[in-house]
Amino acid sequence: MAVSVDPGHGEAWAALAEASGSTGAAARAYAYAHAVAVDPEVWMWRAGLAEALRLAGSLDDSIAAYRALSAERADSASVRLGHARALNAAGRSEEALDEYREAVALRPDDAEAALELAEALTGCGDALAAVELLQPLSRRAPDDAGLHHAIGRAWIALREPEKALAALRRTRALDPDDRLGAAALIAALEAGEGSDLSAAYVRALFDRYADRFDQDLLGKLGYAAPELLRAAVDRVIGQENGQGNGAVAGLRVFDLGCGTGLAGIGFRPLAGFLAGVDLSPRMVEKARGRALYDDLRVGDVVAALDEVPDCWDLLVAADVLVYLGDLAPVFAASAKALVPGGRFAATVERSAEDGFTLGPTRRYAHAEAYVRATAEDAGLTIRLMESCTPRREKGVGVPGLLFVVERPSAPPQIA
Repeated sequence: MAVSVDPGHGEAWAALAEASGSTGAAARAYAYAHAVAVDPEVWMWRAGLAEALRLAGSLDDSIAAYRALSAERADSASVRLGHARALNAAGRSEEALDEYREAVALRPDDAEAALELAEALTGCGDALAAVELLQPLSRRAPDDAGLHHAIGRAWIALREPEKALAALRRTRALDPDDRLGAAALIAALEAGEGSDLSAAYVRALFDRYADRFDQDLLGKLGYAAPELLRAAVDRVIGQENGQGNGAVAGLRVFDLGCGTGLAGIGFRPLAGFLAGVDLSPRMVEKARGRALYDDLRVGDVVAALDEVPDCWDLLVAADVLVYLGDLAPVFAASAKALVPGGRFAATVERSAEDGFTLGPTRRYAHAEAYVRATAEDAGLTIRLMESCTPRREKGVGVPGLLFVVERPSAPPQIA
C-alpha cells in the first residue's frame, strides 16, 4: 500500500479514506485524519474528515470540525448541512435548525436538505413552517413521494387530518410498494385519529396571529373574557370579605395562556407578582412589550403549573381552555399549584352536548356538567359558574361559561 511505503503521502491517505466508503466510517475517519495531518490546508480532506467523524459517531469531534469549516466558508451548503446533521444527531436541535436553514437558503432546490429541515421544524414544534417550506417544492416536483409524505406528517402534527390525508393519498399513489409507510398513517386517519388539537397547531396558529391579535380580538371579535373574569373574581372576593367590591392586592397571579397580555392589564392591580405562560413565542414577545409581568415564559400550561406546588393565589385562563379538550389535567395541576384558598378563574365555550366537542372553528366547547364534575374530581370547590359571552363569531355572541373554582383551605391541625 502507498501509505505503508510513504506515510507522509497525504493523497494516498485520502485515497484510502475514499476506498473505505461509508460502511467503514471509523477507518475512513482514521485515514482522513492522517491526510489532514500531512496537509491541513486541503479543504476536501478536512470536509471528508468531518463527515467521516459524524458517520463514525464521534459527534463532538465532527461538530468541532464542521464549525471550523463553516467559519472559513460560511457559504458552503454541504458544510452547513453536515454541521446540521451532526448537531441534530447530538441532540442539539435548536442549533441544528439554524444550520439547516442556512443550508436550504444556500441550496433552495435541494429536496433532501429541505426534507431534513422540515423534519427538524416539526420536531421542534413548528410543523406549519415545515408545510410552508415543502409545499412550493412539491409543486415543482409533483411526483416526489417523499415530499408529499413529509407534508402529510406535518399536517398530522398540526391536527389537520383532511389535509394530511390528501398528502398521504398522493404519497401512496406515487409509492405503490408503500416503502414510506403511508398506508398505516392513512388507515389511522380514516379511523378518526388525529382530529384533536396539538400544541404544535396552537403554537403555529398564534405565532402567525400575534401581530394582528389585539386588533382582531378587541375589534372584530368583541373579546370580553378578561373583563368578565376580573369582575367575577372581584365578586367572589367581595362576597368572602362581606364588601361590595373585591378590592385586594398583593396576590401571586398566574396568567395561563397569556397571549399578548390582555388579561394582564385587568389583573395587574390585584397582583403583587404577575406571571404569564403561553405556547407561542411571538405572543410572549408581545406580552413582554407591555411591561406588566414580573415573569413570562414560553411553554405548556399544565407543565408550567406542575413546576411549583402551593404557589399561586389566583390562576386566570381567559379564552384559553377552548384549545384543550380534556380539562382533567389542567384542573388537577391547578389544584396542586394553588395555595389553600387559592382560586382558578376561566372561561370556556359552552357545549349543548355532553362532555366536550371540537367545533368547526377548531375550538373546543365544554358542557357545564362536565366542567363541574371535572373540577370537583380534582378536589376544587365551585365558587361561581354562570353563562357569559366571551367573544363574537361572525357578529354573533359565542355561548360561553365562566367559572371560579377554589382549592379548599387546609383542615385545622389536630393537636
